[in-house]
Amino acid sequence: MKPCECLAAAFLVASAALAVATPAQATGTLVAPSTAASSAPRPVRFAAAPASGGTLALILAGDLADATKTLPAALGAAVRDGAAAAGFEGRPEQTLTLVNAAGHARIRVYGAETRLGPARLQELGGRIGQDTREDRGPVSVMAAGVAADGVDAAVELATGFGLGAYRFDRYKTEGRRTPPADPATFVSADGAASEARFRAEGVHLVEAVTLARDLISEPANVIYPESFVARVREAFRGVQGVSLEVLDEAAMQRLGMGAILSVGQGSRRPARIMVVRYRGAGDAAPVALVGKGITFDSGGISIKPAAGMWRMKYDMSGAARVMAATLATARRGAAVNVTAIAALAENMPDGNATRPGDVVRSMSGKTIEIINTDAEGRVVLADANQLAARERPAAIVNMATLTGSAAQALGDQYAALFARDEALGRRIEAAAEASGDAVWRLPLNPAYARLVRSDIADVRNSTEGAGPGASLGAHFIEAFTPADIPWAHLDIAGVAWRTTATQGVDPQGASAWGVRLLHELVKGFERR
Repeated sequence: MKPCECLAAAFLVASAALAVATPAQATGTLVAPSTAASSAPRPVRFAAAPASGGTLALILAGDLADATKTLPAALGAAVRDGAAAAGFEGRPEQTLTLVNAAGHARIRVYGAETRLGPARLQELGGRIGQDTREDRGPVSVMAAGVAADGVDAAVELATGFGLGAYRFDRYKTEGRRTPPADPATFVSADGAASEARFRAEGVHLVEAVTLARDLISEPANVIYPESFVARVREAFRGVQGVSLEVLDEAAMQRLGMGAILSVGQGSRRPARIMVVRYRGAGDAAPVALVGKGITFDSGGISIKPAAGMWRMKYDMSGAARVMAATLATARRGAAVNVTAIAALAENMPDGNATRPGDVVRSMSGKTIEIINTDAEGRVVLADANQLAARERPAAIVNMATLTGSAAQALGDQYAALFARDEALGRRIEAAAEASGDAVWRLPLNPAYARLVRSDIADVRNSTEGAGPGASLGAHFIEAFTPADIPWAHLDIAGVAWRTTATQGVDPQGASAWGVRLLHELVKGFERR
């Protein structure tokens, strides 16, 4: 048996042992809220012409008269007539809907810019995916007058379509309509080539984002540290070049991981650290992606107010996204090494919970004074970053729903980026631009770093009174990241969840943000 096979076998045995009479299974109703799956997406195909009937989604760019001349005569005439009647000029963000025209039950027309990059094409595809979710019959998507910047427009539209059409409806038992099963056809001059490109990358990205969204959308009585591990393990089953490791609480104690253990000790659901290693580039240093995985955050003893607490099931968004991005990378067989780490715990306020004022010791040996038990995400990342550092990675990138401060400063359009290494910061900004997952750089400042010093321990996890909250959180994590390793932190508190649907790739709920950015970032580390 090969070493990797031995590791996989040992992992499966250990996982089976964990599945017997765990605390999570010994509490609660023991009745699963659903055994159903969420609705299946439409199949995707590529062809030289749209399907007959159903819905045609048409993207028009540039001069309306010129763009419609490239269309079949009856379709071009119908669009010109409808546009004249409705005052539609084809400007970006303008839309037009025609009914029973040119052989289609519905034609949805979208105005757009003449030159479109991949992020904008995915955004348009996502909007079409949202708009056509309930349309009966086949859906076809085509563009006229559009010049794609070095990419296959049909492939990018199909990728965005898959993101925008996402559904999480497995718990609905009343009023749930069977979604259309008819295919979505993307018009391409070379359908076979577009199909091959989509199967090589786009489909993996859609499936990875779907995994992350599913994990984030699930309630905390379904996804907790052990079940997160099980779901991710199943997603990676059979993927080449991947090994899995799971640390239970006994293993964490042996490693001296008092930080993450202190966060989870108030819950009857034990903490876990999950490590996924993908090796596609021999002995190259890996990129370490480390995500906060608080499967539910009550705030602990420093309990949160009731309003909005239900959403704290999403506090494992960072962990879900780093695992999903690694899955997309591994499935496409990228020539890169990645280590993804999920620091998983549930933050609850029982009689054994960590108290404000307690001091805990991290894996590094540094001690932490706990000022606020609701500043727990940075605490679990302290141990996870030390574990990542053992791999001597090319870089460590953290992703976490860390602070309300970041959300208040940047709203729901930008994640906060902190980068100690300038080159890594520029890489992340470039990946954000390419993917459409926008970031805004916030400062790391020695004056802020001094604010996390403790009077009785090495550092404290929070301060009392006003302060640059997002920067303080970043400086705390930095204190547990070796200075010789390029490091950056993404605070995604404002972008991880959509309270309303956006006009793009995000329906209401768990967003697509972050998986695409990390996927693009990792590409920059691939061996050429």
